[in-house]
Amino acid sequence: MSSIVPPSGEQHEIRHRDQRAVIVEVGGGLRRYETGAGPVLDGYGAAERCSGGRGQVLMPWPNRLRDGRYEWRGSTQQLPLSEPETGTAIHGLVRWAAWAVAERAEDRIVMAHRLHPQPGWPGTLDLRVEYRLGDDGLTVLTTAVNTGADACPYGAGFHPYLSLGVPSVDELILQVPARTRLEANRRGLPTGRSAIAGTELDYRPGRRIGEARLDDCFTDLDRDGDGRARVTLAHADRTAAVWVDQAFGYLMVFTGDTLAPERRRRGLAVEPMSCPPDALRSGEALVILEPGQTFTGAWGISTG
Repeated sequence: MSSIVPPSGEQHEIRHRDQRAVIVEVGGGLRRYETGAGPVLDGYGAAERCSGGRGQVLMPWPNRLRDGRYEWRGSTQQLPLSEPETGTAIHGLVRWAAWAVAERAEDRIVMAHRLHPQPGWPGTLDLRVEYRLGDDGLTVLTTAVNTGADACPYGAGFHPYLSLGVPSVDELILQVPARTRLEANRRGLPTGRSAIAGTELDYRPGRRIGEARLDDCFTDLDRDGDGRARVTLAHADRTAAVWVDQAFGYLMVFTGDTLAPERRRRGLAVEPMSCPPDALRSGEALVILEPGQTFTGAWGISTG
């Protein structure tokens, strides 16, 4: 009798000192990350199917694409509407695909997937995501190589939910180093930009989330001397920071209010994105990979 395969496929654990992370075959995503102080992420169990995008890899575009339609090199591309309620194609094409282990060690693993052309998508991309644990926490390095014969559009994102082990995000102190938000309509699509200084969305000083309902894309990020921007969460004597390098100029922050009732507000999604929602249509920060060209970007989580 064959063994039962978990909904997220093969489970791959990496460790470093008191840190532990679990990466899965389905979508090459991050199911779990914890330290000796407890869980850092609101993940999901090995016997569960991923919900709410938890820990998923968002390629070759993050967030929503209006009507699933865009123009590319003189032709109209039509993608399946993977979020029918908003009439959008959301979070790319690899979240439910099988990824393979390309390299692994005790404290690191590289997951790989080849994305082929298909209806609505014109290019061939070799995608790799490396997860590495070290004294500075979790580092995630992503690489996309255009292995096709023609140019290809590209964007990347990730979808971790931070929790610090608390039952509700209401208790967390949030700091977001952004000066601008993208205004959005009811479909979650950008309609403009606004400065956030002095508004209720200005989390630069750091303050309690409380009853705030967040589902906002932030940009114009303030970066530290190392070129990284950091979103920080704190609760009691624990802290966690999601950092992004220069490849990720946008951060989606989501309190999970539209998730299934039992999962709402249990974790705060802090989503690194290389481009904003609807970038395949607008072209904003969209990467154009010529044949043989490579995109690289890094983000990670540090704890204290």
